Amino acid sequence: MILFSVFSIFPSLFALVTGGKLPEPEVKIEVVHKPFMCYRKSKYGDMLLVHYEGFLESNGTMFHSRQGLNYSCSRKQGDKNPVWFTLGIREVLKGWDKGLQNMCTGERRKLTVPPSLAYGKEGKGKIPPNSALIFDIELMDIKNGPRSHESFREMDLNDDWKLSRNEVKEYIKKEFEKHGYFPNDTHHEVMVDDIFKNEDEDKDGFISAREFTYQHDEL
Repeated sequence: MILFSVFSIFPSLFALVTGGKLPEPEVKIEVVHKPFMCYRKSKYGDMLLVHYEGFLESNGTMFHSRQGLNYSCSRKQGDKNPVWFTLGIREVLKGWDKGLQNMCTGERRKLTVPPSLAYGKEGKGKIPPNSALIFDIELMDIKNGPRSHESFREMDLNDDWKLSRNEVKEYIKKEFEKHGYFPNDTHHEVMVDDIFKNEDEDKDGFISAREFTYQHDEL
């Protein structure tokens, strides 16, 4: 599995007449349980394994979404297994990306997510439009994700804190070989072109640590 993803950048829809952004609503975070020892805290780019339950704030009803991740309950309904996702790249609700940062393994939080950071004006399934949601989330495990500093250092062969085209190509080649695929220079070059087109923001021919791990406001 190649660890790069092409991210779509969405322009902000919430701008003041003066050109500034309206302040974004916050996620209310309540720590229900925190372990005595905390060896690592979650950050953008990490892969998290969680159990969770989701409720409507208005009446406390547990809801269920049949598309994407099952946001209703990973322990009591449907799939009882915890789920993996990467924090900060919109694999989950934006309220999760904001509310599950700096969390310890074994920690449990109650998140109150405003509509704008959940399903907004449209709603989804049994979730009515403009619904604030409550999630009870327990973090089971944390692993390095595809956009972590650790992954970047693995790819940065000469330790200059930036990735060259050759370093990215070598990484792709190793990933192909690791998963039993024959190297294909033409295919690899196309992939490198696509990666640099999307990741090299300043177009200097390198992907910096900031460009690799930076979380865009729009995502």
